[in-house]
Order: sequence, then C-alpha cells, then structure tokens
Amino acid sequence: MSPTPRPGRSGTRRTGARLALAAASTAFLTAGCDLRESANDAFNLGLPEPITDQAMRIRDLWVGSVAAALVVGLFVWALIFFAVFRYRKNSDELPRQVRYNLPIEVLYTVVPFVIIAVLFYYTAVSENFVNNAKKNPDVQIDIVGFQWNWQFNYPDAGVQVTGSPSQPATMVLPVDKRIRFVETSPDVIHSWWVPAFLFKRDVVPGRQNSFEVTIRKTGTFIGRCAEFCGEKHSRMNFYVKVVSAQDYDAYLAELKANPNNAIGEGAGKAIPSGGDYQYVPGASGNSEGEGSEK
Repeated sequence: MSPTPRPGRSGTRRTGARLALAAASTAFLTAGCDLRESANDAFNLGLPEPITDQAMRIRDLWVGSVAAALVVGLFVWALIFFAVFRYRKNSDELPRQVRYNLPIEVLYTVVPFVIIAVLFYYTAVSENFVNNAKKNPDVQIDIVGFQWNWQFNYPDAGVQVTGSPSQPATMVLPVDKRIRFVETSPDVIHSWWVPAFLFKRDVVPGRQNSFEVTIRKTGTFIGRCAEFCGEKHSRMNFYVKVVSAQDYDAYLAELKANPNNAIGEGAGKAIPSGGDYQYVPGASGNSEGEGSEK
C-alpha cells in the first residue's frame, strides 16, 4: 500500500501566491474607491455632494470660477518668476527705461474686463436658473421659521409638521418632482439652509420668499438655520427626508389619519409657546413647549 502523497513546496507556493494576489486585489479595489471618493471631494472643493438640479448648477459655477482663478494665478506667477530670473541684477547699470507701451497697457486693461464679463455672464445664467419659478409645481411646502424651530405645512394635503429644539421637524419630500418652498416668519429673520442643496434663503417676518428645486437623490439630509436668530439659534435644526413618490403619498396619508396634524387644528392652531420657545406677542399656542411630528 503506497503512502499518501504530501503536498510539495510548489503547491504551498501556489496557494500562498493565490492568497497574496487576492489580498492585493482587495487592497487595490479598496484604495481605488478611496481615491475616487477623495478625487470627488477635491473636485467639489469641499462642498457637499449636490442632490438637486439647482445645486449641480451652483457647484459647476463654483468649480468653473475656481478653475479660471487658478489659470489667472498660474499666469501671474509665471510672469513674476520670469521677471525675477530673466531680469535679475547683473551689474549696477540701469536697464533701458520704457514708458507708454500702448499694446501692453491695452492688454492689461482689456483682459481683466473680458474675464469679469465672462464670469458675470455665467453667474447671471446660473442665478436665473436657480431662481426660476414655473407655474403649477408638483409639490408646495410652506415653511414657517420661528424661535426655536420650524413648521412645515403641506397645503395641498392640509397637514403640517411642527418641530421643537428637543424634537427637530422632519420634512418629507418626493424625488424627481418640482417642489416650491414658500417661507415666512412670525418673529425674527431666519435662514432655511440644507447644505446638500448648496443653497439657503432668508425667512423674513412679514414677507414671503420662495424658491423651487428638483431633487435627484433619496436619503435623509440635515438642515439648519443659517442666520443668527437668538439664544437657541444652534438648536434650530431639521431634517429633509427624500423618498419615492409612493412613499411620499403614504406619508401624507399617515399624517392625514391624525386630526391633530391638520392645519389649524391641534398643534396647528398657532406657533407653539412654552419653555422651548420664544414668546411671540399675540400668538396663542400650547403650553407644553413641544412640537408634534408624525
């Protein structure tokens, strides 16, 4: 009976080589993902990843402006170093003095105006795109900023969500829909800001501001007040949750099922007051100091 053959050194080497190759491939793929994410972050200049059509236009404007500034900066640096090395002092003799060089004077007068005109054109085009408001949006949300949180009204559904510093409000929105926001405030100036929108707009007492966005990515995103509005300004946070159209309709149906979520009923009678809120003269609200969120 012949003995069972034992694996030789060549088999052990092959096994080790396969394991090393698998480990190297895994490390390479992981590093590739990290490098791709780092490149995207660098290309975004530290800005959050945009999630709306308007935010993408704003990001492109910023990247283009920085690229133009970098080109101008490199050109100026090249001229400076050229002058430093080409015309460095070789003797005490003064170089030939030249004045009134008309072509050069025209060049450094016209070129900056051309650069400014190009940047102004793209800025105006992007601003008009961001501020463009069309008739009959798919969804309208009324935003009320108050000390110290937010109230989100869904007028088409007749329901609302009111937050508090201890329980920030959550705004649920559908993806791939044109959404109009209408803002107002009963007390002081706030500023409704979602970093992923790359955009904020002030919420001014006695005035209605509005804007529209089309969101292209689902997920939950943090929102903040970007205007110092008093003692608890730092606690005026909220969340924006972007879901599919079906989930959005289901969310509205869930809100409608509770009569307290109706606009003008329960928590909707007025902006809340109490320990978590700033007193608003003439406003009568609940006394618990807590908002409602369903």
